[in-house]
Amino acid sequence: MSRDFLSLFKNKKPIIGMIHLKGTDDEDVFERAKKEIDIYINNGIDGIILETYFGNYIQLERILNYVEQSNLSIPYGVNCLNVDHLGFHLANKYHAQFIQIDSVVGHVKERDEPSLHEFFKIERENSEASLIGGVRFKYQPVLSERTVEEDLKIAMTRCDGICVTGEATGENTSIEKIKLFKEVVGDFPVIVAAGITKDTLVEQMNIADAAIIGSYFKDTRIDTGDVCAEHVKEITDIMNRMRGK
Repeated sequence: MSRDFLSLFKNKKPIIGMIHLKGTDDEDVFERAKKEIDIYINNGIDGIILETYFGNYIQLERILNYVEQSNLSIPYGVNCLNVDHLGFHLANKYHAQFIQIDSVVGHVKERDEPSLHEFFKIERENSEASLIGGVRFKYQPVLSERTVEEDLKIAMTRCDGICVTGEATGENTSIEKIKLFKEVVGDFPVIVAAGITKDTLVEQMNIADAAIIGSYFKDTRIDTGDVCAEHVKEITDIMNRMRGK
């Protein structure tokens, strides 16, 4: 089962803003997330992901409920870190258009790969959301006994777009790694999911099909900061020029 992830977006080479659910308590998380959504939409972002990076499942569900009722002009996705089933559950419950999962292959022992494959098969049969997933993703163990090229080909059977990163949040994703992924998967979407800056954006997006940006949109350019409208607009302006707008 394959879905056209890129067709969710109005623009080519979409830029997706990450919402990390930062906050001091439940109410602060909720209000911050609402503010970040407004900043993203008002500054031309193509989509958003809500993720339990700083927050928890209960906070994630609350903001997803708000997003669903808001009838946003852009698609939204969900990443429930470390509990992949709940990402599917929340996407189904709150009609998220896509799900991100940090790794779809190679992070489990070989004996567990058939179980993982069946997990994705069952969940995707019961969900209308597109799925984007990582291969050799930041912070994920590499337990695969196969080459990265072999794992990329397996990943294409489990998701609708492959996410590529460097070694850590905010750390550059090497152009060599992006090129390798794209050479192996061809027309299958490749999403740069960490480390893009205004200085690397054009080169990386000339190869990749989409990007997820979180830390670089913060006022401090690191994950613990606050989403800054000027930093978002800086990136979307560059992308619009790339698109000929």
